[in-house]
Amino acid sequence: MVKTLKGVMYLILIFTLLFAGFLAYVTFTDYKPSEVIPLTIKKNKEQVLKKGVPFSITTFNIGYAGLDKNQDFFMDGGTMSRSSSKKQTSTNLKAITSFIKNEESDINLIQEIDMNSSRSYHINEVNYLTKKLPDYSNTFAVNYQVPWVPVPILRPMGSANSGLLTLSKFNIKNSHRYKLAGQESWPRQQFELDRAFIESRIPVENGKDLILIHLHLSAYDKGGKVRKQQLKYLSTYLEKEIKKGNYFILGGDWNHEIPTTDPTIFESTEKWPDWLQIFPSTFKPEGFQWVTDKTIPTSRSNDFPYKEGRNFQAIIDGFLVSPNITVKNVKGHDLGFENSDHNPVSAELVLK
Repeated sequence: MVKTLKGVMYLILIFTLLFAGFLAYVTFTDYKPSEVIPLTIKKNKEQVLKKGVPFSITTFNIGYAGLDKNQDFFMDGGTMSRSSSKKQTSTNLKAITSFIKNEESDINLIQEIDMNSSRSYHINEVNYLTKKLPDYSNTFAVNYQVPWVPVPILRPMGSANSGLLTLSKFNIKNSHRYKLAGQESWPRQQFELDRAFIESRIPVENGKDLILIHLHLSAYDKGGKVRKQQLKYLSTYLEKEIKKGNYFILGGDWNHEIPTTDPTIFESTEKWPDWLQIFPSTFKPEGFQWVTDKTIPTSRSNDFPYKEGRNFQAIIDGFLVSPNITVKNVKGHDLGFENSDHNPVSAELVLK
């Protein structure tokens, strides 16, 4: 009996030491970027952006090519943390790339694209996509770099190396990664995304710049506490930049119900989920306009695989544009969540 008890105590001690060592390791190796980092731009043939000439832009959260219609996600109440297989990841990625290629938007904003992650079987999705779209210049910013995410226990997410990819047929003068404010407490933050936005400056023929902000805000912060800090940081950034008289497009996955949209118009058997936040009334750049298709949902709940009429759906992806930009058209693409848990949104815009 005494030997058995000692054995159990030794096992508990070993487990405790291993866990403490693991926490020390992920804390020591935690990705801690500076507030502003210049990004490398891989340039290809580039067009000149002109005022008065329509151009197109698409935003698409591709869900690391792993959150297709047959998947759920553990953070949303499901059980899965990885794509179902390497083959399915490749199938999803090919379909996503085909959509982007066929849509032929002048600018593409891609969120949740992996470079080397366990959840997507270490497929370099950035490399794949940029090679298939050679007419675009591109810039990439990391927002998720963790050596090992240990949950769910039975099939952990594993290593993560992921981020934001901006693709442009127009000349990108420079790009920077801006670290967004707000973090979760230790040790949760060591396994969370390091939220950021990409600022890309595209010269316009009239001497001004189009400032393109590509973002992906937090999703599972309780009560939207971290998201409020992120939006406050974004507001402060805009206050400084707006005075310079440039053009602004902010686009991506806002992880809020986009103002002017209503999730209740989409048939669902689920209640409003905790993760979906309403935009704080304090975030409202003067004269800016929300641009999204109010009739097509851009996201679905992930507590179980997609089934039409069952999953909660909402519009959380889209654009916010400055008053000196005219919106000619906006279109949500109903892809049935076939290859991602998001639907893309495209817009046709004109610089005044």
